[in-house]
Amino acid sequence: MGEPGAVLVYGAGAIGQFLAGALASAGVAVHCVARPHVVKALRERGLQFGRIDGRTVHLAPGVLGASESLEQAPPPSLVLLTVKGPATTAAGAELQRALPAGTLVVSFQNGVDNPARLRDAAPGLHVLAGMVPFNVVMVEPGVVRQSTDGQLACASDPAIETWASAFARAGLPLALHADMRAVQWGKLLLNLNNPVNAAAGIPLREQLLQRGYRQVVAALQAEALGLLRRAGIRPARVTPMPPALLPALLRLPTPLFQALAQRMLTISPEARSSMQDDRDAGRPTEIDELCGAVVRLAASTGDRAPLNERMLELIPELEPGERLAPKALQARLGLDGSP
Repeated sequence: MGEPGAVLVYGAGAIGQFLAGALASAGVAVHCVARPHVVKALRERGLQFGRIDGRTVHLAPGVLGASESLEQAPPPSLVLLTVKGPATTAAGAELQRALPAGTLVVSFQNGVDNPARLRDAAPGLHVLAGMVPFNVVMVEPGVVRQSTDGQLACASDPAIETWASAFARAGLPLALHADMRAVQWGKLLLNLNNPVNAAAGIPLREQLLQRGYRQVVAALQAEALGLLRRAGIRPARVTPMPPALLPALLRLPTPLFQALAQRMLTISPEARSSMQDDRDAGRPTEIDELCGAVVRLAASTGDRAPLNERMLELIPELEPGERLAPKALQARLGLDGSP
């Protein structure tokens, strides 16, 4: 079956390269717009991407198109936007200038606000909200590895339905949802671990096995869940555990947590949050897309989110290379560390 056209992955970091590689391996024409070091690697060495089941695929140079700018990319029928949140508005403006009206763009980004920001910046494009549930590690430019599992999600729309078979062949089946806002909030609750991991400065699995860090995540999630209830928003379940039970699971003693959260701990040993990677590289982080979204939700209902407010302030304040042990992180957030 022929595809509706070519795919452009705009902002091909770890997630973007993985999605590009999977689709290209299924015969889809894919072009990546990325940073210079990624473009260089894709052109010279191709792409090697590993799946969570251990399979590794190598795409030879030239299979994926790659350029530093949108002007060098062929016209796409579908754009997968995978830039970090702080770059959304600028990316949207560039896409608006370069693409024909009505071009389909899926925001595969963290947080809940990026699709709206993208629509504001690119009102002539057909923007859909998407969600990537899994983590991908960039071992080096052109070498990426999926480190957690999950199913892609996207807003239900006839335009994306025509791509369903291509994503399925690529091993990326799309779950289509009428209410993507609920799905985005369900994912955001999980992503509240990202700033904790960034402050800890250690691999995700190692961080999740320390109860003190989990208590911080649980506190951030519990605050967000209370605000969601008051706002009348019911977050979707994006893991086997219902969202309302996540804080209780995280607060359990570590042996019990390990026994009950096996899927949550099915993580490659080197996996880290992208926020930790951005901190280490001196790049802007997505803290405003995560904790900032909770703070804005609170403001919309006349409430406050003091823990998420403190985390929103803390991440930019940390010095390069600064790592916080569990008790130090709890102290910075005003938590007492009790179960």
